[in-house]
Amino acid sequence: MIRKIFSSRAFAILTILFALLIIWYVAAIKLNMPWQLNAYERAGIENWSYSQFIKDTLNQDRPVLPSAHQVFTEIYKTTFLKKITSKRSLIYHAWITLSATLLGFAIGTILGIFIAIGIVHNKVLDRSLMAWIIASQTIPILAIAPMIIVVLNAIGLSGLLPKALISTYLSFFPVAVGMVKGFRSPSNILLDLMRTYNASKRQIFFKLLWPSSLPYLFTSMKVAIAISLVGAIVGELPTGAVAGLGARLLTGSYYGQTVQIWAALFMAAILAAILVMLVGLVEKQINKYMGFAR
Repeated sequence: MIRKIFSSRAFAILTILFALLIIWYVAAIKLNMPWQLNAYERAGIENWSYSQFIKDTLNQDRPVLPSAHQVFTEIYKTTFLKKITSKRSLIYHAWITLSATLLGFAIGTILGIFIAIGIVHNKVLDRSLMAWIIASQTIPILAIAPMIIVVLNAIGLSGLLPKALISTYLSFFPVAVGMVKGFRSPSNILLDLMRTYNASKRQIFFKLLWPSSLPYLFTSMKVAIAISLVGAIVGELPTGAVAGLGARLLTGSYYGQTVQIWAALFMAAILAAILVMLVGLVEKQINKYMGFAR
């Protein structure tokens, strides 16, 4: 029984989390220590105990590295103790970012699929377009995001769409590359068999190529949904947005609220994990429906 517990997956995960927490607290004490010693010196406190020192170091108002309990307390306060419509609610800001994420992800997924279809069925596109797609991803998103925002604002487009297009720019790439691989995954024997049955190109696509590409599609979508969230957050930074997780990061940076910054980062990570899990659930349902369930 004990051996089974120690060899379980849950025990391994909890062990890693515990180790990370220890490293986090040690790092927080190390990084916040100079400021706390200076605070004691300014206040004329000489006879401080180590327990009090550690407590004060881990509970500073503006720490260099906030402790784990400070971050989780901030998340709890701004998630459960604030109205959803309040601009101090992390759920409110997460929803703003999520809206741009989902729109950009949807556009990017559709665009990536159509690009992959064109590349697989057209040799000219295969030889030219794929190289440009790869080259487009070498441009840092922090450099191109302000340009996209400025150009779209100049033609009267603002708000959700510019952020969504930045997400689209990041998310279409994994889908396009993954689907190209997926469409080319059937062996020549299967393709020859379809042609032997006198199947049309349409029938070959929908009865062979598309089902074969689904595992690649959902794998690519898991990457795309996570990177779409990054694109939405980055899209909020150059606009001076007042809402969204990117806005929380900006305001926290302006006013030195490191706890707020870390809370927003953790909320983004939690949101990304939930989105990836949802894509995984859809994948399981589709596989079960098509008889691919593992």
